[in-house]
Amino acid sequence: MRIRVAAPAELPLLQSIERAAGEPFRTLGMTAVADDEPLPLDVLEGYRAAGRAWVAVDGADRPVAYLLTDTVDGAAHIEQVSVHPDAARRGVGRALIEHLAEAAREEGLTALTLTTFTEVPWNAPYYARLGFRPLAEADPDLTDGLRAISRAEAAHGLAAWPRICMRRELARKPVG
Repeated sequence: MRIRVAAPAELPLLQSIERAAGEPFRTLGMTAVADDEPLPLDVLEGYRAAGRAWVAVDGADRPVAYLLTDTVDGAAHIEQVSVHPDAARRGVGRALIEHLAEAAREEGLTALTLTTFTEVPWNAPYYARLGFRPLAEADPDLTDGLRAISRAEAAHGLAAWPRICMRRELARKPVG
C-alpha cells in the first residue's frame, strides 16, 4: 500500500470516503454522526496545501483512506482518519497512523493524540490496540489544546456519546 499527499482533484473523493466511513455509525444508533457532513473543500485544501493530508491509495493510485493532522501542544494530532468500508480491516488506517508517527518523529514531535468515541469498537478500543492510552481529566498530558478540541467537538454535538482524548508516545529517532 502506498501513502502520499492528497492531490487537489482528490479532495471531493476524500469527502466521499468520509461519508462512506460514517455509515457504520448508523448501525450503532449514531445517526447524527453518520449524517454529519465532511469537512468543506476549502478546509481540506488547507490541510493538503500544508502537507497535512495523506491518502492511502489502491493499485490504481485511487485513494481508499485519508488522514488529516494538526500540531497541538507539541504533538501530532489526528484530526481525521477515514477508511472506505471497502478497504476496512486491511491495515489501511494503521498504515496511515504509522506514516504519521514517522513524520512526527522526523519533525521532533514526541506523541500522537486524537479524540474519539469510547464505546465504538473501531474507535477507542482500536486505537488502544495501536498503543494509544486514554487521558483522564487529571492527566498532565491532557493539554489545553486537547481540552479546546474536546469543547469544540461537544459544541458540534459529538458529546451526545462518550468521548475521550488519547495519546501515544513516540520513541525518539536514533541519532546517527
